[in-house]
Amino acid sequence: MPEIGIRELKSQASEILRAVREERAEYVITHRGRPVAMLVPFEEALTEEDEPSPEEYLAGILEIGRQIADARPENRSAVEQLFEDREGSFRRLTSDGSTDQVSHGE
Repeated sequence: MPEIGIRELKSQASEILRAVREERAEYVITHRGRPVAMLVPFEEALTEEDEPSPEEYLAGILEIGRQIADARPENRSAVEQLFEDREGSFRRLTSDGSTDQVSHGE
């Protein structure tokens, strides 16, 4: 895939877009020699292969739910754990890199 600098893109935008539209050309856009973007035909950018199916999406959400449930202590709901954490004390990182105890509301 050819690379094109941002200045060249600016000065030749019409010609480059025509090549993308008519010849299905693809470009890597660079800024100071580093790739920052890709210019590809619109239809190719919207491939369904990149998107999970509804079934895959739901399976992913369910797996995250299982991981959260597995990490939660037994016999305690997420709400109970949240309230316990809020009522307890927290550790805070100090400016010198050490930690100290902080009571709720401090």
